[in-house]
Amino acid sequence: MEYFPALAAEFDAAQREIHLETYIYEDDVAGRTIAAALARAAQRGVATYVLVDGFGSKDLNPELIEGLRAAGVRFLVYRPNISPWTFRRSRLRRMHRKVAVIDARVAFVGGINIIDDMDTPKHTPPRFDYAVRIDGPLVARIHPPVKWLWALVTATQFKSARPRFRDLGPFTVARGGQRAAFVIRDNFAHRREIEQTYLAAIKGARSEILIACAYFFPGLSFRRALMEAAARGVRVVLLLQGRVEYVLLHYASRALYGAFLDAGIEIHEYHRSFMHAKVAVIDRHWSTVGSSNIDPFSLLLAREANVVIEDNGFAGQLRDSLLEAITGGAVQVRRESWGTQPLGVRVVTWLSYGIARLLTGLFAYGRAREFT
Repeated sequence: MEYFPALAAEFDAAQREIHLETYIYEDDVAGRTIAAALARAAQRGVATYVLVDGFGSKDLNPELIEGLRAAGVRFLVYRPNISPWTFRRSRLRRMHRKVAVIDARVAFVGGINIIDDMDTPKHTPPRFDYAVRIDGPLVARIHPPVKWLWALVTATQFKSARPRFRDLGPFTVARGGQRAAFVIRDNFAHRREIEQTYLAAIKGARSEILIACAYFFPGLSFRRALMEAAARGVRVVLLLQGRVEYVLLHYASRALYGAFLDAGIEIHEYHRSFMHAKVAVIDRHWSTVGSSNIDPFSLLLAREANVVIEDNGFAGQLRDSLLEAITGGAVQVRRESWGTQPLGVRVVTWLSYGIARLLTGLFAYGRAREFT
């Protein structure tokens, strides 16, 4: 609920340039508030760029788009006109990032789409999600990939010369006692960057791993890393989506619960409201906030962006927020009760798991076997 006022305020303070990337843009209270701020910026001469995903924002009101363009906002759609009936892999290669950069001075990175937190059909509002505001030297590392993606989409859609590819990360910078990195995932040079960053932190964990993830269907390497951490005495806590949004993924991910519980991993399902978070805290020092879920869509197909921070203060605040969510909004899944589920639930769970494995093999590429 704090995100949209902060984002609009930065747009109103912009003097030279705004870049906004979002998977979903809705024509609702939040969407119109941000659109008005973007329009005001463009009308006073700020170069304003908005990039949305062609699937996530496929239902965006054309009148809102035309209003932005009429105000001078440059508006593009990433991979538009993908038929819902196509079974090509390209259908799932989406732009899932949620990034804003203002004047190359301040940036926002996280999991929050441009959609009203209080408008959650079939769910209790508000959505449970995170984004971080960034200033300092890391912004200089976030700005080039955002500009490069805009140039790439422009070149692809308008048949102009494609920008020359550059290796854009990972980027690690220090400021005071903090170290931070901007970590991306794409289908070019950064296919495993986010996953490898997670795995390195998990394998180095000594006391605690706390992961909150809306869509959690990790591959074999990720599962093993978590279970090995638990085996060496690390407390491993998963805060996962408790409410059903996508039936197949919900039940497929629950097929992994038994192995996790047997390994001593804690699982808490968040029920208070719709959960959309993709964050983690390790050893109260390492943390990440971003758009990437831990599932085949995010780790094998989509364009994603996370920020990684090494700082006790930031990690402590994020950890406290997650523990509060666990205490006040989640139900722990107990090992002793998990094996006593009704037969029908177990059948649905394992059928969903089998279908999810099959679809991963069909649509993903390269490392799809990791998820089977």
